[in-house]
Amino acid sequence: MNIWAAIFIGGGIGSLMRYGITRLLLAMDLRGAFPWATLLSNLLSTAILAWMLLRMQAHFQHRPALSAFVAVGICGGFSTFSTFSYENFLLFREGSPGMAMANIAVNVLACFSIFWFVARSA
Repeated sequence: MNIWAAIFIGGGIGSLMRYGITRLLLAMDLRGAFPWATLLSNLLSTAILAWMLLRMQAHFQHRPALSAFVAVGICGGFSTFSTFSYENFLLFREGSPGMAMANIAVNVLACFSIFWFVARSA
C-alpha cells in the first residue's frame, strides 16, 4: 500500500476512534470541567505508539506503509494536542487555572509514564 494512502486511511480511523471516545464518555455522563475524553484519547494513542515503537519495532521495521498507518495515521488522528491546548485555554479563561495545570500535568506525566513503562518492559 502507498504510504500516503496508509496515513490517510489511518488518520480517518484514528479520528473516528477519538470521536468514539468522546461519544462514549458523554453517554456515560462523564461531563464536567475536566476533559476526560482528551486525556483518555491521548493515553490510548500513546500506549499504541509506545507498543509499536518499543515492542513491535522488528515487525514494523520493513513495512513502512504499515508503520505510517499506525504511527502517523492512527496515532496522529487519535491523539489530540490541538484539542488539549484548546481545553486548557478554556479552563484558564473560565477561571480554573488549577484544573488547567492539573490537566497539563496529568496528560504529560501519564503519557511519558506509558512510554517509560513500555520501554522498561521491552
